[in-house]
Amino acid sequence: MLMTKIYQPDEVDQAAQELRLGELIAFPTETVYGLGADATNEQAVKRVYLAKGRPSDNPLIVTISSVAMAEQYIAEIPSAARKLMAKFWPGSLTMVFKIKPGSLSKTVTGGLKTAAFRMPQEPTTLRLIEAAGVPLVGPSANTSGKPSPTTAQHVFNDLEGRIAGIVDDGPTKVGVESTILDMSVPVPTILRPGAVTVEEIEAVLGMEVVADRHHVGQKEVPKAPGMKYKHYAPAGQVVIVAPDQWEAALKWAQAKAEKVGVMVDQSLLDQQTIPANVEVFDYGSGITNATHKLFAGLRYFDGQAKKVNWILVAGYPEEGLGAAYMNRLRKSAGNVFFSDLED
Repeated sequence: MLMTKIYQPDEVDQAAQELRLGELIAFPTETVYGLGADATNEQAVKRVYLAKGRPSDNPLIVTISSVAMAEQYIAEIPSAARKLMAKFWPGSLTMVFKIKPGSLSKTVTGGLKTAAFRMPQEPTTLRLIEAAGVPLVGPSANTSGKPSPTTAQHVFNDLEGRIAGIVDDGPTKVGVESTILDMSVPVPTILRPGAVTVEEIEAVLGMEVVADRHHVGQKEVPKAPGMKYKHYAPAGQVVIVAPDQWEAALKWAQAKAEKVGVMVDQSLLDQQTIPANVEVFDYGSGITNATHKLFAGLRYFDGQAKKVNWILVAGYPEEGLGAAYMNRLRKSAGNVFFSDLED
Protein backbone atom coordinates (compact mmCIF):
# COMPACT_ATOMS: atom_id res chain seq x y z
CA MET A 1 0.00 0.00 0.00
CA LEU A 2 1.35 3.42 -0.99
CA MET A 3 1.89 6.18 1.52
CA THR A 4 -0.07 9.11 0.11
CA LYS A 5 1.89 12.30 0.77
CA ILE A 6 0.35 15.76 1.05
CA TYR A 7 2.37 18.37 -0.89
CA GLN A 8 2.11 22.11 -0.30
CA PRO A 9 2.10 24.54 -3.25
CA ASP A 10 5.80 25.31 -2.74
CA GLU A 11 6.61 21.59 -3.09
CA VAL A 12 5.40 21.12 -6.67
CA ASP A 13 8.90 20.26 -7.90
CA GLN A 14 8.87 17.17 -5.67
CA ALA A 15 5.41 16.23 -6.88
CA ALA A 16 6.52 16.73 -10.50
CA GLN A 17 9.41 14.33 -9.94
CA GLU A 18 6.91 11.67 -8.84
CA LEU A 19 4.91 12.26 -12.02
CA ARG A 20 8.01 11.81 -14.16
CA LEU A 21 8.60 8.48 -12.39
CA GLY A 22 5.13 7.29 -13.42
CA GLU A 23 3.38 7.93 -10.10
CA LEU A 24 -0.10 9.42 -9.64
CA ILE A 25 -0.43 12.88 -8.09
CA ALA A 26 -3.73 14.65 -7.41
CA PHE A 27 -3.75 18.38 -8.13
CA PRO A 28 -6.04 21.37 -7.52
CA THR A 29 -7.89 23.29 -10.21
CA GLU A 30 -10.45 26.06 -9.91
CA THR A 31 -13.21 23.50 -10.65
CA VAL A 32 -12.44 20.24 -8.78
CA TYR A 33 -9.29 18.30 -7.84
CA GLY A 34 -7.83 16.24 -10.69
CA LEU A 35 -5.90 12.97 -10.66
CA GLY A 36 -2.66 13.49 -12.55
CA ALA A 37 -0.46 11.08 -14.45
CA ASP A 38 1.99 11.60 -17.30
CA ALA A 39 -0.28 11.54 -20.37
CA THR A 40 2.59 10.19 -22.48
CA ASN A 41 3.22 7.23 -20.13
CA GLU A 42 0.68 4.54 -21.01
CA GLN A 43 1.35 2.44 -17.91
CA ALA A 44 0.88 5.45 -15.64
CA VAL A 45 -2.40 6.30 -17.39
CA LYS A 46 -3.66 2.73 -16.94
CA ARG A 47 -3.03 3.11 -13.22
CA VAL A 48 -5.42 6.09 -13.18
CA TYR A 49 -8.26 3.84 -14.33
CA LEU A 50 -7.32 1.28 -11.68
CA ALA A 51 -7.05 3.85 -8.88
CA LYS A 52 -10.46 5.34 -9.69
CA GLY A 53 -12.19 2.11 -10.67
CA ARG A 54 -13.08 3.90 -13.89
CA PRO A 55 -14.35 2.22 -17.10
CA SER A 56 -11.55 2.25 -19.69
CA ASP A 57 -13.81 3.44 -22.52
CA ASN A 58 -14.31 6.73 -20.71
CA PRO A 59 -11.66 9.09 -22.19
CA LEU A 60 -9.41 11.28 -20.07
CA ILE A 61 -8.91 15.03 -20.32
CA VAL A 62 -5.37 16.09 -21.25
CA THR A 63 -4.35 18.91 -18.93
CA ILE A 64 -1.74 21.30 -20.35
CA SER A 65 0.10 24.42 -19.21
CA SER A 66 0.28 26.24 -22.55
CA VAL A 67 -1.23 26.32 -26.02
CA ALA A 68 2.17 25.31 -27.38
CA MET A 69 2.01 22.10 -25.34
CA ALA A 70 -1.42 21.29 -26.76
CA GLU A 71 -0.23 21.95 -30.32
CA GLN A 72 2.15 19.00 -30.05
CA TYR A 73 -0.87 16.69 -30.13
CA ILE A 74 -3.74 18.52 -31.87
CA ALA A 75 -3.97 17.98 -35.65
CA GLU A 76 -5.46 21.42 -36.33
CA ILE A 77 -6.82 24.22 -34.17
CA PRO A 78 -9.66 26.06 -35.95
CA SER A 79 -9.75 29.86 -35.77
CA ALA A 80 -12.94 29.65 -33.66
CA ALA A 81 -11.06 27.57 -31.10
CA ARG A 82 -8.23 30.11 -31.06
CA LYS A 83 -10.77 32.78 -30.10
CA LEU A 84 -12.04 30.63 -27.25
CA MET A 85 -8.50 29.89 -26.06
CA ALA A 86 -7.75 33.62 -25.98
CA LYS A 87 -10.86 34.26 -23.87
CA PHE A 88 -11.12 31.21 -21.61
CA TRP A 89 -7.61 29.69 -21.30
CA PRO A 90 -6.45 29.36 -18.64
CA GLY A 91 -9.89 28.59 -17.25
CA SER A 92 -12.84 26.26 -16.98
CA LEU A 93 -13.26 25.36 -20.66
CA THR A 94 -12.17 21.99 -22.09
CA MET A 95 -12.15 21.55 -25.87
CA VAL A 96 -12.16 18.36 -27.94
CA PHE A 97 -9.96 18.25 -31.05
CA LYS A 98 -8.86 15.74 -33.64
CA ILE A 99 -5.36 14.65 -32.72
CA LYS A 100 -2.26 13.83 -34.72
CA PRO A 101 -2.19 10.08 -35.51
CA GLY A 102 -0.29 8.18 -32.83
CA SER A 103 0.35 11.25 -30.70
CA LEU A 104 -1.61 9.91 -27.71
CA SER A 105 -2.34 6.32 -26.71
CA LYS A 106 -5.79 4.74 -26.90
CA THR A 107 -5.63 4.52 -23.12
CA VAL A 108 -5.96 8.32 -23.02
CA THR A 109 -8.46 8.73 -25.86
CA GLY A 110 -10.71 5.74 -25.20
CA GLY A 111 -9.78 4.53 -28.69
CA LEU A 112 -11.08 7.68 -30.41
CA LYS A 113 -9.26 9.91 -32.91
CA THR A 114 -10.02 12.90 -30.71
CA ALA A 115 -8.93 14.08 -27.29
CA ALA A 116 -10.10 16.73 -24.82
CA PHE A 117 -7.65 19.46 -23.74
CA ARG A 118 -7.81 21.93 -20.87
CA MET A 119 -5.53 24.59 -19.39
CA PRO A 120 -6.71 25.15 -15.79
CA GLN A 121 -6.63 28.52 -14.07
CA GLU A 122 -4.92 27.26 -10.91
CA PRO A 123 -1.33 28.66 -10.87
CA THR A 124 -0.04 25.83 -8.67
CA THR A 125 -1.10 23.22 -11.20
CA LEU A 126 0.28 25.16 -14.13
CA ARG A 127 3.63 25.18 -12.30
CA LEU A 128 3.29 21.46 -11.63
CA ILE A 129 2.77 20.66 -15.32
CA GLU A 130 5.63 22.92 -16.37
CA ALA A 131 7.92 21.26 -13.84
CA ALA A 132 6.89 17.78 -15.00
CA GLY A 133 7.51 18.83 -18.61
CA VAL A 134 4.63 16.71 -19.93
CA PRO A 135 0.84 17.04 -20.20
CA LEU A 136 -1.16 15.27 -17.49
CA VAL A 137 -4.33 13.29 -17.73
CA GLY A 138 -6.69 14.93 -15.26
CA PRO A 139 -9.95 13.16 -14.40
CA SER A 140 -11.55 14.09 -11.10
CA ALA A 141 -9.56 12.66 -8.18
CA ASN A 142 -12.29 10.51 -6.68
CA THR A 143 -13.55 6.95 -6.74
CA SER A 144 -15.44 6.62 -10.02
CA GLY A 145 -19.14 7.48 -9.69
CA LYS A 146 -18.79 9.32 -6.36
CA PRO A 147 -19.14 13.11 -5.92
CA SER A 148 -16.12 14.94 -7.32
CA PRO A 149 -13.58 16.25 -4.76
CA THR A 150 -13.41 19.94 -3.97
CA THR A 151 -10.79 19.68 -1.21
CA ALA A 152 -7.59 17.69 -0.73
CA GLN A 153 -9.26 15.89 2.18
CA HIS A 154 -11.97 14.60 -0.17
CA VAL A 155 -9.22 13.15 -2.38
CA PHE A 156 -7.45 11.61 0.61
CA ASN A 157 -10.69 10.00 1.82
CA ASP A 158 -11.21 8.31 -1.57
CA LEU A 159 -7.70 7.51 -2.79
CA GLU A 160 -5.42 7.15 0.23
CA GLY A 161 -2.98 4.34 -0.42
CA ARG A 162 -3.79 4.25 -4.14
CA ILE A 163 -1.83 7.33 -5.24
CA ALA A 164 1.58 8.77 -4.38
CA GLY A 165 0.49 12.24 -3.37
CA ILE A 166 -1.89 15.20 -3.34
CA VAL A 167 -0.98 18.84 -3.94
CA ASP A 168 -3.13 20.73 -1.45
CA ASP A 169 -3.99 24.30 -2.39
CA GLY A 170 -7.22 24.62 -0.43
CA PRO A 171 -10.87 24.34 -1.52
CA THR A 172 -11.73 24.81 -5.18
CA LYS A 173 -13.51 27.98 -6.28
CA VAL A 174 -16.07 26.78 -8.85
CA GLY A 175 -17.11 23.40 -7.44
CA VAL A 176 -18.13 21.54 -10.63
CA GLU A 177 -16.03 20.28 -13.53
CA SER A 178 -15.18 22.30 -16.62
CA THR A 179 -17.42 22.86 -19.61
CA ILE A 180 -16.52 20.47 -22.44
CA LEU A 181 -16.96 21.78 -25.98
CA ASP A 182 -16.47 19.53 -29.02
CA MET A 183 -14.51 21.46 -31.65
CA SER A 184 -13.91 18.39 -33.84
CA VAL A 185 -17.36 18.66 -35.45
CA PRO A 186 -18.74 21.22 -37.96
CA VAL A 187 -20.90 22.97 -35.31
CA PRO A 188 -19.31 23.36 -31.84
CA THR A 189 -21.21 21.12 -29.42
CA ILE A 190 -21.46 21.17 -25.63
CA LEU A 191 -20.71 17.67 -24.32
CA ARG A 192 -20.78 18.70 -20.66
CA PRO A 193 -22.03 22.02 -19.25
CA GLY A 194 -19.85 23.83 -16.73
CA ALA A 195 -18.88 27.23 -15.38
CA VAL A 196 -18.29 28.63 -18.88
CA THR A 197 -21.86 28.97 -20.12
CA VAL A 198 -23.38 28.45 -23.56
CA GLU A 199 -24.16 32.15 -23.70
CA GLU A 200 -20.52 33.11 -23.04
CA ILE A 201 -19.26 30.73 -25.72
CA GLU A 202 -21.77 31.98 -28.28
CA ALA A 203 -20.86 35.60 -27.51
CA VAL A 204 -17.20 34.90 -28.37
CA LEU A 205 -17.94 32.85 -31.49
CA GLY A 206 -20.78 35.02 -32.79
CA MET A 207 -22.80 31.89 -33.57
CA GLU A 208 -25.08 29.35 -31.92
CA VAL A 209 -23.62 26.12 -30.57
CA VAL A 210 -25.34 22.78 -30.00
CA ALA A 211 -26.07 22.58 -26.29
CA ASP A 212 -28.18 19.49 -25.64
CA ARG A 213 -25.91 16.46 -26.20
CA HIS A 214 -24.89 15.42 -22.69
CA HIS A 215 -25.50 11.65 -22.89
CA VAL A 216 -24.50 8.69 -25.08
CA GLY A 217 -25.88 5.19 -25.54
CA GLN A 218 -24.56 2.20 -23.64
CA LYS A 219 -22.72 0.85 -26.70
CA GLU A 220 -21.36 4.23 -27.81
CA VAL A 221 -17.89 5.42 -26.83
CA PRO A 222 -18.16 8.85 -25.14
CA LYS A 223 -16.03 11.71 -26.46
CA ALA A 224 -15.71 13.20 -23.00
CA PRO A 225 -15.99 12.20 -19.33
CA GLY A 226 -19.36 12.12 -17.60
CA MET A 227 -21.52 11.37 -20.64
CA LYS A 228 -22.29 7.67 -20.16
CA TYR A 229 -22.16 6.35 -16.61
CA LYS A 230 -23.92 7.38 -13.41
CA HIS A 231 -21.81 10.03 -11.72
CA TYR A 232 -21.54 12.09 -8.56
CA ALA A 233 -23.68 9.73 -6.47
CA PRO A 234 -23.35 9.56 -2.66
CA ALA A 235 -24.44 6.47 -0.73
CA GLY A 236 -27.94 7.86 -0.08
CA GLN A 237 -30.55 8.40 -2.79
CA VAL A 238 -30.57 12.00 -3.98
CA VAL A 239 -33.98 13.52 -4.73
CA ILE A 240 -34.44 16.81 -6.60
CA VAL A 241 -36.98 19.17 -5.04
CA ALA A 242 -38.63 22.05 -6.94
CA PRO A 243 -38.93 25.43 -5.13
CA ASP A 244 -42.69 25.04 -4.54
CA GLN A 245 -42.37 21.50 -3.16
CA TRP A 246 -40.49 22.07 0.09
CA GLU A 247 -43.51 22.04 2.40
CA ALA A 248 -44.60 18.67 0.99
CA ALA A 249 -41.03 17.37 0.93
CA LEU A 250 -40.47 18.13 4.61
CA LYS A 251 -43.73 16.41 5.55
CA TRP A 252 -42.59 13.39 3.52
CA ALA A 253 -39.24 13.43 5.33
CA GLN A 254 -40.92 13.72 8.75
CA ALA A 255 -42.83 10.51 8.08
CA LYS A 256 -39.55 8.61 7.68
CA ALA A 257 -38.26 6.65 10.67
CA GLU A 258 -34.71 7.56 9.69
CA LYS A 259 -32.52 10.64 9.35
CA VAL A 260 -33.05 12.61 6.12
CA GLY A 261 -30.56 15.06 4.63
CA VAL A 262 -31.60 18.33 3.02
CA MET A 263 -29.40 20.55 0.82
CA VAL A 264 -30.91 23.97 0.23
CA ASP A 265 -30.59 27.70 0.79
CA GLN A 266 -31.82 27.94 4.39
CA SER A 267 -33.86 31.05 3.53
CA LEU A 268 -36.15 28.88 1.37
CA LEU A 269 -37.12 27.01 4.54
CA ASP A 270 -37.66 30.03 6.80
CA GLN A 271 -41.45 29.62 6.71
CA GLN A 272 -41.26 25.85 7.23
CA THR A 273 -41.02 23.70 10.36
CA ILE A 274 -37.90 21.55 10.16
CA PRO A 275 -38.64 18.01 11.43
CA ALA A 276 -36.37 16.64 14.15
CA ASN A 277 -35.07 13.87 11.87
CA VAL A 278 -33.98 16.32 9.15
CA GLU A 279 -30.45 17.70 8.96
CA VAL A 280 -29.97 20.74 6.73
CA PHE A 281 -26.80 21.54 4.77
CA ASP A 282 -27.15 25.26 3.99
CA TYR A 283 -25.21 26.12 0.84
CA GLY A 284 -26.09 29.82 0.89
CA SER A 285 -28.10 31.90 -1.53
CA GLY A 286 -28.06 31.76 -5.32
CA ILE A 287 -26.94 29.38 -8.02
CA THR A 288 -23.23 30.26 -7.68
CA ASN A 289 -23.14 29.13 -4.05
CA ALA A 290 -25.31 26.09 -4.80
CA THR A 291 -22.92 25.00 -7.55
CA HIS A 292 -19.82 25.71 -5.47
CA LYS A 293 -21.04 23.55 -2.57
CA LEU A 294 -22.98 20.82 -4.39
CA PHE A 295 -20.31 18.11 -4.20
CA ALA A 296 -19.19 19.19 -0.74
CA GLY A 297 -22.76 18.83 0.51
CA LEU A 298 -23.23 15.39 -0.99
CA ARG A 299 -19.96 14.28 0.59
CA TYR A 300 -21.03 15.83 3.91
CA PHE A 301 -23.98 13.46 4.16
CA ASP A 302 -21.82 10.52 3.08
CA GLY A 303 -19.59 11.25 6.07
CA GLN A 304 -22.32 11.17 8.71
CA ALA A 305 -21.97 8.58 11.48
CA LYS A 306 -25.69 7.83 11.25
CA LYS A 307 -26.50 6.61 7.74
CA VAL A 308 -28.51 8.95 5.52
CA ASN A 309 -30.58 7.04 2.96
CA TRP A 310 -32.30 10.09 1.44
CA ILE A 311 -30.88 13.51 0.49
CA LEU A 312 -33.35 16.15 -0.69
CA VAL A 313 -31.62 18.77 -2.86
CA ALA A 314 -32.97 22.00 -4.30
CA GLY A 315 -33.48 22.16 -8.06
CA TYR A 316 -32.75 25.29 -10.11
CA PRO A 317 -33.75 26.52 -13.58
CA GLU A 318 -31.51 24.93 -16.22
CA GLU A 319 -30.09 28.14 -17.64
CA GLY A 320 -26.69 29.80 -17.35
CA LEU A 321 -24.70 28.20 -14.52
CA GLY A 322 -27.89 26.35 -13.59
CA ALA A 323 -27.34 24.08 -16.60
CA ALA A 324 -24.08 22.80 -15.07
CA TYR A 325 -25.60 22.49 -11.59
CA MET A 326 -28.63 20.55 -12.79
CA ASN A 327 -26.51 18.35 -15.09
CA ARG A 328 -24.52 17.14 -12.07
CA LEU A 329 -27.55 16.98 -9.78
CA ARG A 330 -29.61 14.97 -12.27
CA LYS A 331 -26.78 12.43 -12.61
CA SER A 332 -26.31 12.30 -8.85
CA ALA A 333 -30.03 11.61 -8.39
CA GLY A 334 -30.41 9.28 -11.36
CA ASN A 335 -33.08 11.80 -12.50
CA VAL A 336 -35.24 11.13 -9.42
CA PHE A 337 -37.47 14.12 -8.58
CA PHE A 338 -39.64 14.56 -5.50
CA SER A 339 -42.69 14.54 -7.78
CA ASP A 340 -41.77 10.94 -8.69
CA LEU A 341 -42.07 9.93 -5.02
CA GLU A 342 -45.48 11.55 -4.69
CA ASP A 343 -47.02 9.52 -7.53
